Amino acid sequence: MKRVILCLALALAPLAAWAQETWPAKPLRFILPFPPGGGTDILGRMIAERLSAALGQPVVIENRGGAGGNVGTEAAARSAPDGYTIVLVAPSLAISPTLYSKLNYDAVKDFAPVSLVATVPNVVITQPSLNVGSLQEFAALARSKPGGLNFGSGGSGTSNHLAGELFNIVADVKLVHIPYKGVNLAMQDVLAGNVHFVVIGIPAAAPHIKAGKLRALAVLAPSRSAALPEVPTAGEAGMPAFEVTTWYGVLAPAATSRNVVNRLNAELVRIMHSPEMKEKLAATGTDPLTSTPEEFAAYLRQEIAKWGDVVRKANLKAD
Repeated sequence: MKRVILCLALALAPLAAWAQETWPAKPLRFILPFPPGGGTDILGRMIAERLSAALGQPVVIENRGGAGGNVGTEAAARSAPDGYTIVLVAPSLAISPTLYSKLNYDAVKDFAPVSLVATVPNVVITQPSLNVGSLQEFAALARSKPGGLNFGSGGSGTSNHLAGELFNIVADVKLVHIPYKGVNLAMQDVLAGNVHFVVIGIPAAAPHIKAGKLRALAVLAPSRSAALPEVPTAGEAGMPAFEVTTWYGVLAPAATSRNVVNRLNAELVRIMHSPEMKEKLAATGTDPLTSTPEEFAAYLRQEIAKWGDVVRKANLKAD
């Protein structure tokens, strides 16, 4: 019996090696779970172009927006784990498991993490007319007017919505949430004087901050931003728990070959840290952020726990 098993193993070994050597033998599908034109779409297309060149096969973009990213993410989870489907995810992946009572995929069990790829630092913006110069001053003003100040977001369940709820918890205040169809619309209403507080990516807000039309209270990252070097971090502002980073990562369906995952990881790490990619990312206010598959898996579990706690404390639910 042992001899038979040994013979089978020897017979199958060349086939396994052949499969590894010939992957990829056809185009890859790259699912972007948000509509065209947004940050996920822009970054995804930059990655797809370079990944295609590295693999010698087309990497075909498929925008599958809807339900806060859940439509496209579910499609990826249900795809065959054959190495020909990957998906670009963002913090919504970590928010959805607690926010939605019914989710047709498991954010951890249904995926094979490949790598984190990038991060966009966020900044807190407010109206100059409020005459507050720091997070602590804004919090004091909010406490003096319970329910009298508001915050805008790109919609219920988005990362900037959860960021506002996190501020409510950390600062022990109650800002009223005003959802918009996109965070840039919320920023426009800060400019118009109708919204008091928004968490948004630095690239979108920096021109208005530098022009004096918006006031930046804090960068929600571990270190200051080169784009806004004079703006303190949340930690420096006395609220280290108020750190909110918009990250992006690539996943494959669970049970995808580890050899394929390792190859994809190696190519993504090389692509994201190439001088050309760094230059293009810098132009959009994005920083490369790569990892091993294991590091990404651990980071995702950490983010799910963090945002799950915020969802529960804020008593949020979306279905």
